[in-house]
Amino acid sequence: MSPGCCARGALAAALVFAVVMGGSGCGKDAPQAPGGTPPGAGGAGGAGGTGGSGGSGGSSTDGETATPLSIAAFEKVRITSDSGQPNFQQANTELELPDGPFTSVKLVVDLETTCYPFETWENNPPPEGQSWPADCDAFDRNFEFSLDDPGDPAAGPPGIELVRAITPFGGPLHLEVDITDVANGLAAGKHRLRAVIPTWSDASGQVSGSNGGWNVSATIEAVPGPAPRKVLAVIPLFNGSQTSADKPGPLSLRVPEGTVSSRLEYRATGHGGGEIETGCIGPAEEFCKRTHRILVDGAEIERIRPWRDDCEELCTLTHYGPAGDGFDYCLENPCGAIESVRAPRANWCPGSESPPFAWDADELRAPGEHTLEWELSALAEGGVWRISATYLAFGE
Repeated sequence: MSPGCCARGALAAALVFAVVMGGSGCGKDAPQAPGGTPPGAGGAGGAGGTGGSGGSGGSSTDGETATPLSIAAFEKVRITSDSGQPNFQQANTELELPDGPFTSVKLVVDLETTCYPFETWENNPPPEGQSWPADCDAFDRNFEFSLDDPGDPAAGPPGIELVRAITPFGGPLHLEVDITDVANGLAAGKHRLRAVIPTWSDASGQVSGSNGGWNVSATIEAVPGPAPRKVLAVIPLFNGSQTSADKPGPLSLRVPEGTVSSRLEYRATGHGGGEIETGCIGPAEEFCKRTHRILVDGAEIERIRPWRDDCEELCTLTHYGPAGDGFDYCLENPCGAIESVRAPRANWCPGSESPPFAWDADELRAPGEHTLEWELSALAEGGVWRISATYLAFGE
């Protein structure tokens, strides 16, 4: 992210005055944080561990009506910025995927924070000399879910990225993501789910909490029944960070026999604080328009420019405090500077999912060995692109 555009000292100072000094007038009746987490709990129920796995429900015996399954993965698990604590910047859990097929499967995610609502500061005030509650992460961070990541990234294959999102500036987030094809393409049994938020603390507590973190809940909701498509393969090809414009790979890909259609999913978001250069409206690569060339077997199949200019839609202007006093903020990103929340970016917005680009090229249906590569038009020093690529093959 770009800390320079995200500092909110004036907002923090106003909150300290309005809430800690009793300006809200809420007293002991201040509401709880989103999801019922008591103010200052900082991830109670999840700290020091990963989520559990389990299921409820099952297929009906009459063969007509399917009973939905609910598989709990994480329940208010604390992802922390403290490298000495469990779940530093990520949490992992094992879950049991039942036998399919499935008519639909979705990953339901809820992200909670102690930064908001602001009334909770009365019972969880910033430490002396700081501007934010200690356990509040007021920044926007990468927020990613993946399946079956290898213990050693060099061991491969990479994990299957299910969700690419960005946390709000200090606010809660709810996501529901369709993972039906992935679930129908995986073997039943144990799988490892990983949630990653590269949260960092601010020791001085001026631009974020001095021990900030996030509370993550995730459930897989599945409806057994006929699959929408016959999934022949789900093949993760890449999931990592790219810091130069050089092409990775070529990555090997084997299209199975019987493939009649396919989907290549390519997720790409730009980040970092590199120098502003041509094609950038701010620090690279967060604010840079780059062209990505996608190549299969050495031939270009698509040319894209990952960029979002709809971030202003994630700012419902809201007022805190009495009329004529207090301050305005974005409801979806309560701790962010309004101009930063609204700014266009390299294919992401604070508090939003970045869906994949997807293609079904002729080359990706022909059985046999193929290669995948991509090429960036430029990449500034100090910038980074988070990229993943997954291939899915479908039969009749």
